Amino acid sequence: MTHYSIDPFNALDAKTEAQKLAFAPIVFQTAKSLRDLGILAALDEVKKEGLDAAAISQRTGISEYGAKVLLDMGLSAHIVTWQAPNYRLANLGYYLLHDGMTRANLDFTADVCYAAMMHLSESIKESKPAGLVELGDWETIYQGLSQLPTAAKESWFNFDHFYSDRSFPLLLERVFAKKPKRLFDIGGNTGKWAQQCCAYDPDVNVTIIDLPQQIEMALTQAQEKGLAERIDGVGINVLDKTQALPQGADVWWMSQFLDCFSPMEILSILRRVREAMSPGATVYILELFWDAQRYEAATYSLNATSLYFTCLANGNSRFYRSEDFLEIVAEAGLVVVEREDNIGLGHTLLTLAAA
Repeated sequence: MTHYSIDPFNALDAKTEAQKLAFAPIVFQTAKSLRDLGILAALDEVKKEGLDAAAISQRTGISEYGAKVLLDMGLSAHIVTWQAPNYRLANLGYYLLHDGMTRANLDFTADVCYAAMMHLSESIKESKPAGLVELGDWETIYQGLSQLPTAAKESWFNFDHFYSDRSFPLLLERVFAKKPKRLFDIGGNTGKWAQQCCAYDPDVNVTIIDLPQQIEMALTQAQEKGLAERIDGVGINVLDKTQALPQGADVWWMSQFLDCFSPMEILSILRRVREAMSPGATVYILELFWDAQRYEAATYSLNATSLYFTCLANGNSRFYRSEDFLEIVAEAGLVVVEREDNIGLGHTLLTLAAA
């Protein structure tokens, strides 16, 4: 991972990078248009041969003017290369077109975050998701997930599932090593983890604990999958101490859930879990920590996504530094039995027990 104590730019390089930042929204939209209008795909089809602007116009139905202004910005952004008279797809353009992570991130930024980020300073000053007004009238985005505009909803869930789904298959063996009979999934969202648990172990029963709106979606999907007898739900706000958590689970599971809350809220949730735990129960927390990433691109993505939490989700949460998070775990009366980093696309699995 990058050493952040070192400034990587000399004066000239810093000035160049400053211009890239100044025009970053324009470059972003250029990349999206090159992809969405079929220009990158047209260049990909011909590989190293390349195409001139007239041929690209003919293949895509975009005017030659439109193709040229996009491609020339694409040259400056190193998305394409040019050797007269033809443009060719650069490595960066290839990943914009074909890489699943890049697509999930770009669509999430475009459909969920882009307009909202105009409200970032307001969100910071007021500690509330001021940008959420661009999508709907809710206090937090979680209350409105089922009602998001179509493109935003699709991109939100694609983004969320892209990261979590690649970790789930690796984790089932660990979680079911001791054959738990009852598992509580806090923040179970659409119930994908619950469904995978039931498919992995025919004897387990899963209770999803989430907001009522989410429970409704999750139970509908469980019904469609023929799992209604093994997956049930408790619709509560876990921050509301007047709403009791259920009891009796062998395993408590929280995946990419606690990053949706402030440090004090995380402490409150974990204390409530600690109080409701049966003797010998295990708590698993699957999280993304920005300081536990193998690659700089992952750290960059997580720190950017933290500002989504600031501006859209709830105004006070983020992807945490691992040591900050572990201090909260200890204060809640839980101890780390095992920590495993670099699961899937950079997740950390914490196995916890009561202190």
